Parts: sequence; C-alpha cells; structure tokens
Amino acid sequence: MKKTYLAAGVVGGAIGGLIAWKFLSRERDISWEDVMEDVPHSDHSDFVEIDGMHVHFQEFGDRNRATLLLIHGYTASTYVWHTVAPLLAENDFHVIAVDLIGFGYSAKPSWFDYSIVSQARMIERFMNRLGIGQAMLIGSSYGGAVAATIALDSPERVEKLVLVDAVINDDAKNHPILRLVNLRGVGEVLSPFLLDSRLLAKQRMQESMAPENRHLITKERVELVVRPLSNKGGHHSALAAARNWAAARIEQDANLINHQTLVIWGDSDTVIKIENGYKLHESILNSRFVIFRHCGHVPQEEKPDLFVEVVTDFLLGRKEKFDAHEDDKMKVEI
Repeated sequence: MKKTYLAAGVVGGAIGGLIAWKFLSRERDISWEDVMEDVPHSDHSDFVEIDGMHVHFQEFGDRNRATLLLIHGYTASTYVWHTVAPLLAENDFHVIAVDLIGFGYSAKPSWFDYSIVSQARMIERFMNRLGIGQAMLIGSSYGGAVAATIALDSPERVEKLVLVDAVINDDAKNHPILRLVNLRGVGEVLSPFLLDSRLLAKQRMQESMAPENRHLITKERVELVVRPLSNKGGHHSALAAARNWAAARIEQDANLINHQTLVIWGDSDTVIKIENGYKLHESILNSRFVIFRHCGHVPQEEKPDLFVEVVTDFLLGRKEKFDAHEDDKMKVEI
C-alpha cells in the first residue's frame, strides 16, 4: 500500500512539475521581429492601433480598387489566405487579410471578451482606421460568423458577402476538445499543451482537409500555424474564444441578410458539416451555393485556383460564366 501511495505521489509530482514548467517557461507574447522573416508575405504586413490594441494585417493590390476584406477562422491567422490573397489582387482587387484580436500577430489582451460580436466591432473599427467605408467581406469558418454579424448589424459596410464553410451555430462546441477546455480549471491546464503540440496541430489539419489534399500539410505549414498561438496570450485568447462562442444567431437571422452572398463549401468538410451550407443558402434570398468536390474545411487552401476563379466571377458579376456550372437548385458542384 505504501508503495502504491509513493508511486502515486511520484507521478502526481511529476505531472505537477510538468505543468509548472510549462506555465513558467512559455512566452508571454510573441515578437514580430523574431518571426517576420518566416511569415509569408511579411513585406505586405502592417499594424494599426484599434482601441489600444495593435492589429496585424496584410495588404495587396491597388488601393483605388474595390476592397476585399478577408477574415480567418478560429485559432487561424492571415496565413490561411497566403496563396489566394495575392491572386485576388492580381484580378484588380484591393485585398486586405486581417488577424482577429487574439490570433495571428494581432494583440492578445486579457481584458478582451473574444466574442464574435466583439470581433465584428473590431473589424468595423479597423475599416474606419483604414478609411474603408464599404468592403466585400470574405469570412472563413469562425470568420464567416464574424462577417455575417457585420452584414446583420452594419449592412451598409458590406458590398457583397462570401461565406466559406462558415460557422452559423454552436454545434462546434460539441467537439470533445472544446467541451474539455470549456471546463473551468481543466481548460487553463490543458490549453498550453494542446495548442503548442505540433502533433495535435497536424492531426487537426488532417481532420480539416479532404484526404486528396493532405499532401499540403508540411512541417513548415504546421509551424506557421502553431507559432502565433504558442504563448500565454495565444493560450488565453483561444480559450476565451471557445468559452464565449455564441454563433446561433447567424443561423436564426440569416434570412435578414439582403446582400448578394456567395456560399462556398467543401463536400468533405467534417468540421462544419455541409448541411449548414444548405441552411445558409435556403435562408439568404440573394445567395448562390458552390460546392467544391474533393475538398474539406478550407477551400481557399485546398483549391486556391478554383477558389479565386469562383470568387472573382461572383464579385465582378460575371453571371454568364458563373451560371455555366449552375443547376436548377442554384447549387454548383465543381
């Protein structure tokens, strides 16, 4: 019995020591100067101050052209747009990809509530700061919920809307990892280990991409995704965003969105099921629904050339070309 207690004490002490080491050794924040050489298109990066928070963004193309504002998903960053952003700019758009507060290389303050509504308000202030009265919004996953919130609350700021495998409800909170980290105390202990793990990051990428596209998961990609989260601020922001996740309003009020809207989905998305895309298309009167075959949760990364072509045709109103693929249900399968 004594040996059992002793063994348990040793194991418990080791675990406690590991947790203490993790918390004490982690970076408080991330220095842009330390990482900028490794960030794709860092020469297009800039920062602005919004409500005392520095916001990182990347800008491409002629500022006199129509502005596309690209909004990434949960725990992601401007990196998800690193292929398509310059390609869209080549199609005569002014393209801005922004890091949401708490993610990428934007500030990660402890006082921010990391709700979808607050992120939407930040994007509007960001637009004000850059002198952008109206933009075409493209939101991916969680960023789709942010873009849809702006369309609902400030419709005059949105010219057209593109929702890519968008979050429209709270179903994602049922994922085992999110359920676990939502437990008080447990989340604080586990989040640094979960977010810093390259192995788990690779596994999440494999789950989010269609099998045909998993060759895109390189060591470099894993590092560029994990690096912005591997610090105290990143751990807190991811945890706070999970706990303040409230997206049910998007599904409930989607019928109030009057903008021309393009809904894009991967047919193999296991993160946000394609049924959500059908719901959006049915609710938004002036919408088109495009399904990419052999594609998962991130069409802009898995099928970048096709993504740019479809989005460009929609935004420029090339109806005849766009409709060439369309069936009587206003759904395109490519």
